[in-house]
Amino acid sequence: MKPTDFAVQLSRYLGAYLLGQSGCSLNTVLSYRDTFTLFLRYCRDEQHLPPQKLTLERIDRHLIEAFLQWVETDRECSTATRNIRLAAIHAFYKYLQIEAPHMLNRCQDILSIPYKKARQKVMSYLTLDEIQALLLQPDVRSRSGRRNLTLLSLLYDTGAHVQELADLKIGDVRFSSPTVIRLTGKGRKFRLVPIMVRTEDLLHSYLEEYEPDYAVYAGYPLFRNRDGKKLTRAGIAYILEKYVSQAQSGGGIPVQTTVSPHVLRHSKAMHLLQSGVNLVYICDLLGHADVSTTEIYARSDAHFKRKALMEAYPSPSPEPEIPAWQKDSDLLSWLKETPNKSTCAGICSAFPLHLLIQV
Repeated sequence: MKPTDFAVQLSRYLGAYLLGQSGCSLNTVLSYRDTFTLFLRYCRDEQHLPPQKLTLERIDRHLIEAFLQWVETDRECSTATRNIRLAAIHAFYKYLQIEAPHMLNRCQDILSIPYKKARQKVMSYLTLDEIQALLLQPDVRSRSGRRNLTLLSLLYDTGAHVQELADLKIGDVRFSSPTVIRLTGKGRKFRLVPIMVRTEDLLHSYLEEYEPDYAVYAGYPLFRNRDGKKLTRAGIAYILEKYVSQAQSGGGIPVQTTVSPHVLRHSKAMHLLQSGVNLVYICDLLGHADVSTTEIYARSDAHFKRKALMEAYPSPSPEPEIPAWQKDSDLLSWLKETPNKSTCAGICSAFPLHLLIQV
């Protein structure tokens, strides 16, 4: 059977263009692949369009919008997930504009499908005391506990994405003054992040214990599971969840607080901001492409906003006038005293009972 034009273009896009030319990470390719797997399943089961008969001509804006609605209603996905699926479709049709110029009008029609506005969530982060309570949970008497303490300390101290931490290799650690970690983010872009002295000591002890000749094994994963393979995102999340539950049981973290690896990244950024670190440096540490992305932390911190407002200029509002009786210290001390019988008798004689009843 001759493949359809849609099958040819999608295969080239996922197999050759994304990995070979655009430089996308494997995770991005897998995410895009999952989107089109869902789309093909929708076309087959809901629209009765088998994959072998699906052509570019049959895919229009109406079909894409129906698919996105199915993702939200039938699969009960969030608005964010719906927008992720649409982003993958948009990326494919941007590619298709060049590869199939005769479909230009159709491509632009699909590219005009807007993203759905989602209710913005309140940014969640932990205080310094809560971070400390979390890092006190691993049992450092055990080998795995020492590894987990190093892992969580590095996850917080670098402000890394969980995938960036999972991808770390021993060669990405550079013991110098200061010690820096080489993180590889989206688009295979890397950045150097310095770590604090205590985290450096933990990391050095961890490598000495696990890999005494760690300089020889630069290509090995920094954090590995029992099988010697690198820890996955799910594995790191499981380790974090374990110690968060322990900290919540001990009262160090509120029970209702949800803590994910990304919350530690938010926490690091907020603590730097609250300490007076410039947004430009925080932007560079987090690997944001633009400082406007980092400004979300400044908008989320009520104490930071209040401090900025108070330092801007004096308030034009007049000071409240304090009543004269509040300035009389003798009167205030008299009013605070516990009334005795003689005091009550004096009050009653000063105010006739029949007047009190009328009032």
